[in-house]
Amino acid sequence: MKRDYYRLVFFYLSIFMMMIGVIQLLPLAVLAFYPEEVTYAPCFVIPGVMSIFIGYLIRFFLKDTKILKLEKNYDSLLLVLIWILAILISTIPWMIKGDYNFTQASFEMTSGYSTTGLSVVDVDHTPHIFLMFRSITLFVGGVGFVLIITSAFSDRYGLNLYNAEGHNDRLMPNLKRSARLILSIYSIYILCGISAYVLLGMPVFDAINTSIAALSTGGFSVIGESIYGYHSLPIEIVTIVLMLLGQTNFLLHLNFFKGKFKNYFNHCETKFFITVAVIFVFIMYRNLLSSGYCEDPGESLRISLFQFVTCITTTGFVSVKDMSVLPPGFVTAMVLMMLVGGDQESTGGGIKQYRVIVALKGIYYSIKESILNSRVITSHKIYKVGEKCTLEDDEIRSTSSYILFYLILFLLGSFIFTLHGYSLQDSMFEFSSAISTVGLSVGITNYHASNIILWTATIGMFLGRMEIMVVFKAILRVRKDIENREYI
Repeated sequence: MKRDYYRLVFFYLSIFMMMIGVIQLLPLAVLAFYPEEVTYAPCFVIPGVMSIFIGYLIRFFLKDTKILKLEKNYDSLLLVLIWILAILISTIPWMIKGDYNFTQASFEMTSGYSTTGLSVVDVDHTPHIFLMFRSITLFVGGVGFVLIITSAFSDRYGLNLYNAEGHNDRLMPNLKRSARLILSIYSIYILCGISAYVLLGMPVFDAINTSIAALSTGGFSVIGESIYGYHSLPIEIVTIVLMLLGQTNFLLHLNFFKGKFKNYFNHCETKFFITVAVIFVFIMYRNLLSSGYCEDPGESLRISLFQFVTCITTTGFVSVKDMSVLPPGFVTAMVLMMLVGGDQESTGGGIKQYRVIVALKGIYYSIKESILNSRVITSHKIYKVGEKCTLEDDEIRSTSSYILFYLILFLLGSFIFTLHGYSLQDSMFEFSSAISTVGLSVGITNYHASNIILWTATIGMFLGRMEIMVVFKAILRVRKDIENREYI
């Protein structure tokens, strides 16, 4: 039986390998508008064609594979292999280009697929075809490989992996229709963002890439100064709207479109976000003024609002010229918001607001029960998309354990950075940006960074996008099979 599972894992993997090959070929569309970059075509044609061909061969030899339900963490193993394969294949264009080694290329592509936005690329001197390739990885990483393949085929190729990739948002009874609806909503938002940016004077190429990056909460920019470089309040406002849409639970989008506004605003994450926004934007605003960083109240509010949104949505766009000179209090608030992250079932990263809410409710109920009569039985409730649901003790315990594990990894990664001579604050800022898939940087992760720094950040980004436990389930599954020799 175990052998059948591994055979099925490679059968599924062959399908995704062909899809990854197609992804490598998509940037070639840019050549219609920038024909002078045709010399870079082989960078994408070679890995694209090879990936499709090899994937097809594997699928051909495994065509008689019996389709089973992947159980006992084999779905986690397949998912991890899909993402690793996508990253490895996508490093090839960068290495063929000749300016990046394997470590740098792996870092860049992990950042792309994890929708982080940290970069070692000098975007001001990078061909358009490579910039578009980065944005494509943001799009794919934002919605997820499984969702894309499910929308193209059927439940047969996606049902067992959908939840493993972090999706519980079946908007419709049919999984394929749910996937297509999510992609449709996602694409409509991107088109609206592109139109708004163009109307505000942003070049079309910039508008396409920025809209994708904002909605996928990825943060890759096509200009070195990010959003700050456009010096436009209207562009910042459009970006804020797109970032907020990207970090919002897909179920809330559907309820909003159906006019069920009560469900939207009664959702626990919506209330939490509004509360946190009011508190932290005010704190950040006052800190900018009191520290002397900015004496203009209007400008302080503008910076505070944008940086709050870019942190909590885990996007990583920047509205200031130099991140390294921000006041310590402001930076601390940014780290906290990066760790909290966006909504569950969204393109946002971080711990996720829903988990923070569950943990806080767990603390509240624990204190409440400790002062009540021990014979009094209380039920724990939480509002999810307008419905009052029971919050089970098992969910509180598992959520609290996840948050603790997340914070341990955060501290470990930050500690590794400090060993390379960086201050504790800068190290915590940079690694929280990596593990929460944000993309803001104070300059630690750059083209000239050491391999240890880049690989630490790469692992952090990967674990953050996979929501940690998926990776460890996959490792434990393989380890157990090797010990028991059940893979033969």
